[in-house]
Amino acid sequence: MTSRGIPLEGYFTEMGRFFQILGRTFAWTFRRPFDGKELMRQMVRIGVDSLPVVLLTALFTGMVMALQTFSTLKRFNAEGFVGSLVALSMVRELAPVISSLLIAGRCGSAMGAELGTMRVTEQIDALEVLATDPVHFLVVPRVWATVVMLPLLIVVADAIGIVGGYLISVVYFGANPVTYTENTFRFMDLDDLSSGLIKAAVFGLIIAVVGCQKGYYTRGGAEGVGRATTRAVVLASIAILISDFFLTKILF
Repeated sequence: MTSRGIPLEGYFTEMGRFFQILGRTFAWTFRRPFDGKELMRQMVRIGVDSLPVVLLTALFTGMVMALQTFSTLKRFNAEGFVGSLVALSMVRELAPVISSLLIAGRCGSAMGAELGTMRVTEQIDALEVLATDPVHFLVVPRVWATVVMLPLLIVVADAIGIVGGYLISVVYFGANPVTYTENTFRFMDLDDLSSGLIKAAVFGLIIAVVGCQKGYYTRGGAEGVGRATTRAVVLASIAILISDFFLTKILF
């Protein structure tokens, strides 16, 4: 019976395919030949090409955080702690989660569409006929490019979000710039930054594996590619939010 007939069976099938792709990715990572050019190409597509949208989102996220919290904290004469609140929120939670959701929509969907198109046009079958493992050739570069580039994007997003909070608090509301800057880093340590980067690496792994898995197992022609692309984004987004809860519980 199909997964539509037995939904639970479909869930187990999806989980099995996810861990199968994940296991094959780890197995092929340390085997030659290494396609460094493809890895670099994917890093540019995932990291550099995504930089504008991540920066813009982080800037306005920091600005909104400062805008919301400044007026509230001012009631208690605690507006000097806006910098701490913005910085900790961005580093621990907002930058990793929001940026990862953006990358899931932008890059996870692209991976699903690319591999799905290759599957329905029998390009993946041709690789198998040529004794080339499709996971080694197609999946491994995409997975590790995402795992490497997403934490780097998060570091930049953290900084831009803090700058956005500074612009609202100091320039717009007229807060003391020295107090804002001091409090921004007073309550933040390396553990906060490292926890955000760990989250980003895990989210990157989820985005790439889910996107590649949905594309790799695509069936049904052009319509199937569309379904795979949509499901890649939806499943990756849900997995990010669920894993964020457990990672937060473990790391903090």
